[in-house]
Amino acid sequence: MKIYTRTGDKGETSLFAGKRVPKNDGFIEALGTVDECNSALGLAISLLPQEETYTKTRGQLIAIQHSLFDLGAAVATPRTRASHAKIEKTRFDHDDIELLEQWIDEMDAQLPQLTTFILPGGHPSGAALHMARSICRRAERLIVPLTAHADVSEDVMIYLNRLSDYIFVVSRYVNHLAKQPEIAWEHYLINHCCS
Repeated sequence: MKIYTRTGDKGETSLFAGKRVPKNDGFIEALGTVDECNSALGLAISLLPQEETYTKTRGQLIAIQHSLFDLGAAVATPRTRASHAKIEKTRFDHDDIELLEQWIDEMDAQLPQLTTFILPGGHPSGAALHMARSICRRAERLIVPLTAHADVSEDVMIYLNRLSDYIFVVSRYVNHLAKQPEIAWEHYLINHCCS
C-alpha cells in the first residue's frame, strides 16, 4: 500500500463519518492540533533521560499518546452526522480523565507549592512538555465550537482540559527529577538584562 493516495490533492479530506471536508474545516483544524500535541509529547519522551527514575513518567506519556489517537477518532466522527455504529466504535470514555487526575495528584504531592507563574523551560524534556501543554490548550480552544453543536462529546473537551493540567504538572515533575530550578515570572523590562 502506497503512503500517498492523491485523494487530498484538491485540499479536501474525509472524516470517519464519511463526509469530505476542506482541510481547513474546524474538525480537521482540531484533529491537526491534537496530532501536534501528540508529536510534541513524542519529542518530550525522546528527550527523557534513560534512568529508571523516569520509567513511570515515560509510560504515562506513551499511554496518553495512545489516548490522543482514540480522542482523534472521536473528533473525526461528528455525532450529528455519523451512524450509531461509527459513534460507538469511536466513543471516548471518561475513565481516561480519572486516570489523568490520579496521576496529577500523585505528582503534585511531590512538588513544591507554586506561589507565582513560572517560565516554560528547564530540562529539554520539561521544555518540550511545556510546548505540548500550549498546543493542548489550542486543541481545547478548537474543540469548543464543535461541542457547542453536540458534534463532539463533552468528555473529549474535559479530557483535553485535564490533559493540559497534567502536562503542566508533569513538566514541573520532570524538571524536579532533573534538578532543574523553576524560574519565577517577574515583570521584566528589556533593559533589565541587556543594557
